[in-house]
Parts: sequence; C-alpha cells; structure tokens
Amino acid sequence: MKRIKMGCTTLSIPAMALGIMRMNQKSVPEAQVAIQAAYDAGINFIDSADIYGGGKSEEIFGQAFSQMQIKREEMFIQSKTGIVPGKRYDFSKEHILHSVDEILERMQLDYLDSLVLHRPDALMDPEEVAEAFDQLQAAGKVRFFGVSNFDTAQFKLLQSCLSQRLMFNQLQFSLKHTGMIDFGMHMNMVDKPSVDRDSQFLDYARLHKVTVQAWSPFQYGMFEGTFIDNDDFPKLNQELQKLADKYEVGKNAIAAAWILRHPANIQMLVGSMNPQHIRDSAKGAKIRLTRQEWYDLYLAAGNYLP
Repeated sequence: MKRIKMGCTTLSIPAMALGIMRMNQKSVPEAQVAIQAAYDAGINFIDSADIYGGGKSEEIFGQAFSQMQIKREEMFIQSKTGIVPGKRYDFSKEHILHSVDEILERMQLDYLDSLVLHRPDALMDPEEVAEAFDQLQAAGKVRFFGVSNFDTAQFKLLQSCLSQRLMFNQLQFSLKHTGMIDFGMHMNMVDKPSVDRDSQFLDYARLHKVTVQAWSPFQYGMFEGTFIDNDDFPKLNQELQKLADKYEVGKNAIAAAWILRHPANIQMLVGSMNPQHIRDSAKGAKIRLTRQEWYDLYLAAGNYLP
C-alpha cells in the first residue's frame, strides 16, 4: 500500500482508508471480514462518523474489532461529529465532548486517532471549538483533528483559534466529481467548469500541508450510485476496462489510481464492505497512470478541456 505523510507531520498513513458508513448493514463476522481484507491490503486507517447507521456502524465495528487479533496501535481510527439527527449541525463544546464519549463507547476504544468536524456549522464559534479540542487532547481522548467539506475561509477561520494543526479536510472527489480541478484548467473562461465551487482548497492544502480525504470515490452525484459498470456511463466504463485489462486489475483499482495520481497526496476513502471490492481498490495504490491515461479517463468521464 502506498503511504503518504499525514498533514504537516512525519507520520505515515496509507493512501486509502476504509469508510464504515455501511457497516450497520453487516453482521459482526461480516464486518470482521471487511476489516481484515482492508488490513491485509495495507489499509490500517478507519473512517467513521457518529451518524453512520444511527450509531450502529460504530457499534458493529466495536464488537468486530474487539474480537480480532489486530492490535489497537496498529490501526488509525477516525470518526466525525457535528451532524445532528433532525437536520441541523452542532459544533458546540458540549455536543463535541458528549459525542466523542459516545463514539468511544460504541467503538470500544480508549481514544480516537482523529476527530473530524462533519460539514460546516453556520453557528460555529471557533473559540468554543478550540476549547473542546484542547480538553479532548488533554484528556487523551483524541490525538489529531480535522474537518469535512470546509471551504478555504472556513478552514482558515477555525485554524486561527486552534492550538492544534488541522490535519484533514474531507471533500468529494472522483472521476464524476471533478470540480476541484476543473476550474483551474478553465481559468479565464466563462463556461460552467470555470466556476470555482471549492475556493481553491486543493491548492491551499498543498501549500499548507493539509491532507485531503476524498469521499465517494466511485460515486456520481452525491449519493446517486456508482459509475462503475453503470450503463449510463459507457465511455467511462470502456476506458476503465481498457486500463484494467492493461494493468490486470478491476475497474475500481483504475478509478482509485486516477485519484491517487494527483500530486496533492490525496487519501482516498473506500466505503465498500465487499472484501473483493476492497482488495481490488487497494491495487490502485500500486498503479501510476501515465499523464495521457489520466487525461483520457478525465475526458471519458464527460469532462472537456478548453
């Protein structure tokens, strides 16, 4: 498994993480199979959130992991908080502290390696968040911190009040969600791809050593479904298959290799609970697409260049 540096640290993490959003749909033995498949492929990074499956995903993970032979210190375990059932966000100190305690209980852990704030809260008080982070770190409950779906200004605002460096920003990125790179190539144009919807965060992350975590790497839309083997995307799947045959892997591996080919050292979140899909996706970390292959996939996905 390809390894990358985490944020501004010298800590090495895998270029892929296992997202457990769908683990609530699995039995404990099935969850163990998925975790083991990821671990055997070099993916020793877990990404969760307190709202996944209404907390059930973390409960299943906790039961599964506690019965496995993998040592806790061999895994990097991350969870997210901030989205509250009832369709609102809450970055209050009280909510963050309470949520972490519940996460640790569900996952049967003494600490999280990382806590990520899950989508921006319009009522965020950066100083209050800072108090929560300081208290969690001092208590040994959280080692590192990050955010999800923050634009550059939101990221800078929160960072300005923290004593810790934010390590991560989770952003949607895939062959069918390319906004972060479209506008740069359409600079000085007036077409739709020239619109900057991500406040140039990818460039900011490279300048300030923030690890971008790409979510939904095989999805189109937000949660519309996968583009892999989808008849609605014939050109893309034809190109994926062409390269899959060349590199003797599956299409998932090629779609993953496309993301990891970007020089920003992006970490990709694999959300599948299918052991075969996990293993195939992991093979993408060993493939370095040529520039032409990368652009051929970009164009086959329906994008165009000025």
